[in-house]
Amino acid sequence: MQVASMHFKPRAAEKLADPHLREALDGLKRRFVPGRAAVMTELDFEATREAAAAIRSRALDHLDFFLELFERNATWRGAVLDWAETEQDVNAIVTAIARDNGVRKAVKSKSMVSEECALNEAVEAAGIEVVETDLGEYILQLNREAPSHIIAPVIHKTRDQVSDLFAEKHRTSRKSDVNELTCEARERLRPHFLSADMGITGANFLVAETGSTLIVTNEGNGRMATTLPRIHVAITGIEKVVPTLEDVTTLLRLLPRSATGQ
Repeated sequence: MQVASMHFKPRAAEKLADPHLREALDGLKRRFVPGRAAVMTELDFEATREAAAAIRSRALDHLDFFLELFERNATWRGAVLDWAETEQDVNAIVTAIARDNGVRKAVKSKSMVSEECALNEAVEAAGIEVVETDLGEYILQLNREAPSHIIAPVIHKTRDQVSDLFAEKHRTSRKSDVNELTCEARERLRPHFLSADMGITGANFLVAETGSTLIVTNEGNGRMATTLPRIHVAITGIEKVVPTLEDVTTLLRLLPRSATGQ
């Protein structure tokens, strides 16, 4: 992962003068900020946040126990669990799984851990095609860019920029309607879901009592990537483990509201 925080101030000054970026971020402010504020009124936010913090603290205070419990239950249900200390370990494990199972194509749901590990580059170097299927990540992959935001990876681009990109890369007539652009992306991605040998996702939670992984997504690509290919690989950090499904329900009351106001 490339660290660029030391360049924040000069880059911020430069980007403030970019009219396209300003237009894109104005849209973020109009959609995310009021939406998030509105849905927070649907629950006792402070009490729910305190309950969520207690769940996280319990899991971290007994991290070894809950990780071992997760491994035991996941293995009992037929999963294979691999532990990785470094990004090189992650890339080597995923590449080995792909190679050992004759994988030719992998479809991905959005995963920030895989971005940090530069997983795509490692898997592609092994001769395996990798296709990002989250709409934002797909746009970025077409343009060979890194995500700019953990939740909205392509928030720095305007609709006009995406329209130009699709017309160039897909060799189609230029479209400006959001629904038409989304349909065009869906038409391009559907054959990849049907022909992929492996699906790669992150995991928002690892549930210790069930040995299951859970992702939160507002697009259907997550369900497609986890169910259609014959192999599913979930990559996440050990801090994502939670004790029970009941704990997850508490955390899920906060996660989508805090992220995108949903």
